[in-house]
Amino acid sequence: MNSHINKRVWRYFFTVAIVGLIAACFVAIRIGESFSRPTPASAGEPPFDFPYEDAYFSSSSGSTISAWHFPVDNATACVVLLHGVRSNRWGPVHRVPFLRAAGYSVLTIDFQAHGESPGDHITFGYLESRDARASVRWMREKYPGKKVAVIGISMGAAAAVLGDDLLGADAVILETMYGTLAEAVDNRMRMSLGSAGPLFSWVLLVQSKPRLGFWPSELRPIERISDLNAPVFIIAGAEDRHTTIAESKRIFDRAREPKEFWAVPGARHDNIWSFAQTEYERRVLDFLARSLGTADRKDAEAIGAS
Repeated sequence: MNSHINKRVWRYFFTVAIVGLIAACFVAIRIGESFSRPTPASAGEPPFDFPYEDAYFSSSSGSTISAWHFPVDNATACVVLLHGVRSNRWGPVHRVPFLRAAGYSVLTIDFQAHGESPGDHITFGYLESRDARASVRWMREKYPGKKVAVIGISMGAAAAVLGDDLLGADAVILETMYGTLAEAVDNRMRMSLGSAGPLFSWVLLVQSKPRLGFWPSELRPIERISDLNAPVFIIAGAEDRHTTIAESKRIFDRAREPKEFWAVPGARHDNIWSFAQTEYERRVLDFLARSLGTADRKDAEAIGAS
C-alpha cells in the first residue's frame, strides 16, 4: 500500500516538474522572440536648435543606416555615438551639445532593426558591429584626415568591439559593455527569476543560431577587446547588475594599453551621462583630448567644467 502511494506521489511530482520545465522553456522562447524583435521608431527632429542633417548609408549588415549628423565648422575631430539594445539615435543624443562645444562633429545612428534603420532581428552586437564600422567609414569619408572616436553604450559598446574587421577608430569609449552573451543572459535571468534564473539561460542561448544566425560563443567582446588598436576608456556602473563590476574589470584587464577605467559610484546599468553628467563630460573630454590630440588636458577639463 505504502509503495503504491509513494509511486503515485513521485509520479505526481515528476509530472509537475516536467510541466514546469516545459512552461519555463516556453516562456524563455517567448522572451527570446521579444528581445530580438525589431524596435522601429520615427526619429522626428533632434531636440536642439543648432544645425544638423539626416544621414543615410549602407551597411554590410544588409540595412540602410539612418542617422543624424551634427557638423561643426572647422571640426577638430569626429565622434560616433552607438546606442544600446532596443534604443535608437535618441538614446545618446544628449551627449551631442558638450561634444560639439569642444569642437567635435557628431554622428548618432540607428542600428539595424532599431529606429528608422530596417532589419529583421536585433542581434545584440553581431550584425550591429557591421553598422558600427560603416558609421566610422562614413565619418572618415565626410572628414578626410580627421580622427574619429567612438562612444558605445551597452550593446553599442559590444558592436564596437565585435566583428571580423577592425573598427578603425582612433579612440574608443565603452560604457556598460557585457563581457560575453552568456554572462549577459545569466545576469538578466538571475534578475528576473532569482538564483534559479541561470538554469534556464540555455533555452535563450540555443535560440541564437537558428533564430539570429550566430552561436553565443561568437559574442564574446572580452576576447575581442585586445584587437582594438586605439586608446580605450571603459566606464562601468559600480552597482550594475546587468554587467557586474567584476565583469567590467575583467574586460579592462584584457584591453591593450593605453587604457583607462572609471567605476561610477552608485550607478547601475544607467545612462552614465545623465547619472553623473558633470564628471562624465570632464572625463570624456579629457580622454578624447589626450587620445586624439585635439586639445591639451587643461583645455579639455575647462570645457568639461563649463
